[in-house]
Amino acid sequence: MKFKAFLTEHGVNLLERRFLPALDKMGKICHLFLTRDHAIFLHNLLNGDGVQCIAQFRKEALFDDYRISSQNEDRIAFAIDVSLLLRAVRSSVSICTEFGNGPSANRLQIKLVKKLPLNCTQPMPFLTFETKGYKSAVIQDVPISKPLSRAQVLELQTALELAQDIPQTLVQVPDSNQLQNFVERMKQVGDLLNVSISKYGDLHVQISTTLITLGAEFRKLLVIGEQAEAPSDDRNQSAQTRSERAISRGDAQRVQVSVKHFSRSLHCHLAKPDCTFYGIAPHGSCLTVIFQFFIPGTHQTDKSISLHCRLPVLDPGSS
Repeated sequence: MKFKAFLTEHGVNLLERRFLPALDKMGKICHLFLTRDHAIFLHNLLNGDGVQCIAQFRKEALFDDYRISSQNEDRIAFAIDVSLLLRAVRSSVSICTEFGNGPSANRLQIKLVKKLPLNCTQPMPFLTFETKGYKSAVIQDVPISKPLSRAQVLELQTALELAQDIPQTLVQVPDSNQLQNFVERMKQVGDLLNVSISKYGDLHVQISTTLITLGAEFRKLLVIGEQAEAPSDDRNQSAQTRSERAISRGDAQRVQVSVKHFSRSLHCHLAKPDCTFYGIAPHGSCLTVIFQFFIPGTHQTDKSISLHCRLPVLDPGSS
């Protein structure tokens, strides 16, 4: 089982300034799944008690001279502490900046190794970063779990494939800051959030307690997938009535999620996506948030990067 590659300058920027800070907010430990063509960060895919988060990169988006081999179809997966990984990348960048010089400057090598730590009798696996300066090399070892077995990798691969399902209707929320500010206020009210999404392009979020009901509606959003024209007699109705009518017509779905989970998913904006879409999976199985990235200087989707979250549903609601 071998893995070795060089992080490109673009790859370092993606990880250090955008994706690792976002993933660090999602949870302390994640799986890093390496294949012949992709590097994938996976949160909570093997247990369904939290927000599932998947960040996938084609190898060219992060690495140069990418080499991987294993007896499991060249697939390697292990658990890693995201904060330690972020610290190692940041430290390596500072070393490159301060001491880098000549043809080896800014060459950050990353590889899997086994080493014998102090006071241990068994070698332990590490993800090692090697930064070459002018007269020396600095090596940083990030501890990882024992690489997953063939059966565990297959389980992870199956969970990844199941998590790729796209809701039939997605609505684009153009102002994530407005939504984030609203959710921050909601956290002071209660723990459960009702979310409804319609084919008309409406996103309705509401939190209710015995004392207070607080809600917000985003209307006439861009719709991708199944869509419909809103009935003209809905125009003068309240947001609550419009939402109920859309659900009764089969033009909307509603689910209930944790305010804490919803708020955590918003941390993905640290990855600086260009667009954010919300959708509810068939039968209300989860709330899906998809983040879209453009090729710099264009409005074309960067297909080498993908990021999305799946929020567990507390009450499947109605559809």
